[in-house]
Amino acid sequence: MTQPTPIRRDRDHRPRLLDLFSCAGGAAMGYHRAGFAVTGVDIVDRPNYPFTFHRADALEYLTALITSGDIGQYAAVHASPPCQAGCALTVGTNAARGWGRTYVQLIPELRILLDATGLPYVIEQPTGRAPVRKDLSLCGEMFGLDVIRHRNFELSGWSVPHMPHRAHRGRVRGWRHGQYFDGPYVAAYGAGGGKATVLEMQQAMGITWTDVREELTEAIPPAYTELIGRAFIARSRWGAVSA
Repeated sequence: MTQPTPIRRDRDHRPRLLDLFSCAGGAAMGYHRAGFAVTGVDIVDRPNYPFTFHRADALEYLTALITSGDIGQYAAVHASPPCQAGCALTVGTNAARGWGRTYVQLIPELRILLDATGLPYVIEQPTGRAPVRKDLSLCGEMFGLDVIRHRNFELSGWSVPHMPHRAHRGRVRGWRHGQYFDGPYVAAYGAGGGKATVLEMQQAMGITWTDVREELTEAIPPAYTELIGRAFIARSRWGAVSA
């Protein structure tokens, strides 16, 4: 019989997860609800982050943990690096109109460091051209949310059962090319043009601990990572997670 893989836990017997490029903690809250103790790292101070937080460059912080051996206190790592280089909105709309600038692509360097940890990890990105494996793709409609927010997840060290993409119930509310469309989903990005209010974004994504628009527009719904986190913990009990 396969023996369960031991996973690193904190004093409350929760496995510890490192949340890189954490922003205000949309992903973190999902992992917390799944049963993790979460530590966030972001280059910008995030006073609304609901768990232990360190302000630092994520890649430098991860490098220091690997070098010191302190990475061993964690059971897994989640990373949501800046997505502008691969975001469909940025790449498609801005490129077509000749707008924008060159964005830094951190994923190749990040993946090398994550592989060096020896831990299971997740890299999250929006759908588009970002170089991540699409091991799992999630949409707000899969969870009955009033936001679409498609995201791809690269999983290394474990897997999550595939969820079929559910047909959208209608359009995203707002102005498109001079025409206003109504619909069941709010546009949780940008401002103006019928985009969601702060309250609407909070309600649509289930994020109540921050009312900062920039943090909400960058967040993913906690439901996504709660699904991923529960799969990690369930599979680790049967020895199906590399740790």
